[in-house]
Amino acid sequence: MTSYTERVKASLREELLDTAAGILPDVGYAGLRMADVAAGVGVSRQTVYNEFGSKSALVRAVAMRTAAEFHEGVQARLDAADDLVEGTRAATTYVIEHARADRLVAAALGTEAAEDLVPLITTRGEPILRRSIEQGTAHFASRLPEVDIATCRRLAETVTRLTMSHLVLPTGTAAEAAEAVCSVLAPLLDHCVHGSDLSTEDTK
Repeated sequence: MTSYTERVKASLREELLDTAAGILPDVGYAGLRMADVAAGVGVSRQTVYNEFGSKSALVRAVAMRTAAEFHEGVQARLDAADDLVEGTRAATTYVIEHARADRLVAAALGTEAAEDLVPLITTRGEPILRRSIEQGTAHFASRLPEVDIATCRRLAETVTRLTMSHLVLPTGTAAEAAEAVCSVLAPLLDHCVHGSDLSTEDTK
């Protein structure tokens, strides 16, 4: 059983993460002050440092918690679909719609104040990318037992990187982005499962 002290510590950590996540969209990484996070929770600045060690570690923790929420939503949609393509369509739509609705992610992708947060999901987003690919690999492997794990990983990485591309550089609606991802996935799946030819006609 979790002790009272551990529960209090976990609650404090969540409050600090909530507060930092609420401040970051307005001020970005450079403008975030540990003192402001501390004040928002009603603790000392040293308490924030004791919990996270540094501002960069705090912001990484915010990013990873946000990513975990996305991964849970993706998994729910993958599990609910009988078909791999439909599951991918639902998951991709969810990711893009949820990202646009999430104040922190939307700010990182679209406002000047928070543009210094973009590396958290691009050039420094390797942990998030890796977790997403692992999640997709496990899902493809569970649904395609006849396909080797290396191929399942390639499928997962293709879907993940395409989705990230549509997220960072949007060109249409979430539904259109999901359709574009699935238009690539569908012939790849057919090729992996049935050995069909990957011709231009197949990918239309």
